[in-house]
Amino acid sequence: MTTDAEFAETRTPADEGEDARHLADRSGDGEAAAQGGGDIDSGVKTAIDLLVWDAPNIDMTLSNVIGGRPTPSSRPRFDAVARWLLAAAGDGEVEGCVFANVPPGGAVSMRGWIEAIRSFGYSVFARPKLGPDDDVDADMLAHIHLRHSTHRLRRLVVASGDGRNFLEPLEKLARDGVQVAVLSFAEVAGYAQESDILEFVDLEDVPGAFIQPLPRVRLDNLPAGGAWLAPTRSMRSLLEDHSHD
Repeated sequence: MTTDAEFAETRTPADEGEDARHLADRSGDGEAAAQGGGDIDSGVKTAIDLLVWDAPNIDMTLSNVIGGRPTPSSRPRFDAVARWLLAAAGDGEVEGCVFANVPPGGAVSMRGWIEAIRSFGYSVFARPKLGPDDDVDADMLAHIHLRHSTHRLRRLVVASGDGRNFLEPLEKLARDGVQVAVLSFAEVAGYAQESDILEFVDLEDVPGAFIQPLPRVRLDNLPAGGAWLAPTRSMRSLLEDHSHD
C-alpha cells in the first residue's frame, strides 16, 4: 500500500488544487452525502456521477502490470482523476470515494496518504485488514446501491479489475440505464472489455493520471512495427519450481 512518503512526491503544486477543491464543494462531506439526495417536497432525485475506487485492487494490479512495486512516479494521481471525473460531469453533482484496507501496524504509514486523498475532495472508507476476507468489495457495492436509491445515478465509474465481484451488479445497473464505466488496466480488466454494455477506460488514458508513461506494452495499442514483451520471471526459475514437486 502507498506510504505517505511515496504519496508526498506525487502531490501537485498549490495552484493545481483548485479543481480538487471544486470536487469537494460539489460532492459535499461524507456525512451529508450519506443522506438523501433529492428534493423531499417534489420527490425528484438529484442526478450524480459517482466514482468508487478499489485501492487494494488497483495497487495490486498496477504492480502486476509494471512487473514490480510501484514508485511515486508510477502511481496514479488522484487530482488528475478528479479533474477527469469533473470534465465528464459538467455542472452536475459528483462524488468520489476511495475504499482502502488498513493492515495491522499500517495506520501511521497510511495516514498521510489518506489525508492527501481527502484534500482532493474524496471521501475515504477505511476497513481494518485483519484477515483474508476483510476486503472492501462488499462495502463498495453497498455504497453504490445506496447512491442508486438516494440519487439518480447518471454515471458510475468503478476503479477495479475485479470482475468476479463487480461484473454482474454493474451490468444490471447498465441495463437499468446507468452509464457504467470500469477504470482499470487493459491487462487485468477483461470482464469490462468483453462486456457489450460496460465502458472500459484504461487508467493510463486519463489525462495526467501518471507523471510519466508506465513501463508496459499494451496489446490494444501496439506500434505498427510490433513490440517486445519481456519475461516476468527467469526461465531458470522453472527448474527451481520443479525441484519442489
